[in-house]
Amino acid sequence: MAAPMEQFEIHKVVPLPTIGGFDLSITNTTLAMFGAAAVICGFFAFAFRTKAVVPGRTQAAGEMLFELVDDLAASIIGEAEARPYFPLVFTLFAFIMTMNILGMFLVIPTATSQLAVTATLALMTFFIVIAVGVIKNGLGFFKLFAPSGVPWYLLFLMIPIEIISFLVRPLTLALRLFGNMIGGHVVLNIFGSFVVSLGLLALGGGLATLGWAVSALSLGSVVALIGLEFIVAFLQAFVFAALTCVYLNDVVNLHHH
Repeated sequence: MAAPMEQFEIHKVVPLPTIGGFDLSITNTTLAMFGAAAVICGFFAFAFRTKAVVPGRTQAAGEMLFELVDDLAASIIGEAEARPYFPLVFTLFAFIMTMNILGMFLVIPTATSQLAVTATLALMTFFIVIAVGVIKNGLGFFKLFAPSGVPWYLLFLMIPIEIISFLVRPLTLALRLFGNMIGGHVVLNIFGSFVVSLGLLALGGGLATLGWAVSALSLGSVVALIGLEFIVAFLQAFVFAALTCVYLNDVVNLHHH
């Protein structure tokens, strides 16, 4: 069986040429993202294949996810204002959650434990927010960096702070998701190694048999951590979607700020 930490290693699956300095090869991480997209499409195609008035379990689960993200976007951005951005927020939520959950299985790499993946998602969100802000507000977009009601003599301090806080948004988005996903798997790997190493040590007999107790405790910790990791997999996707809504709200409802 493959070691848990091996899923963080990037391997080329389909070697392709390098064009313009970019290696176009398909890696195990790329396949994991394709797999996540296929699972999402397959799930919702199956869930809504009949669109029954009285939904079955799969359709009810799909509707619950839709309502969860819809309520999230509406509560942050506004009922009417959030509607055009629901597809973006829901796609990010579903894609990240699926990648996180699939990464719990050793045969599939954890795509969100790769900083390149989380940074790409964060930068994409960041530039979409900028584009929405400029298209919707024009030059008024720059009011985002000058909070209303602030005395003019404080603007010299506030504007640089607001600009810096805006520019670090993709960094915080990327690092939060990356750190939580890789951190959980590292802890699982450590406790899992305790189960094996202490169990082998206990085979020596004598005082070493105490290793069975510690090994059993480590095994219980692994089971608990796996359950916690599934919760974190959902929560991190939800937090990413929530922060995306917050950033969109800043530019969509800029006139209310």
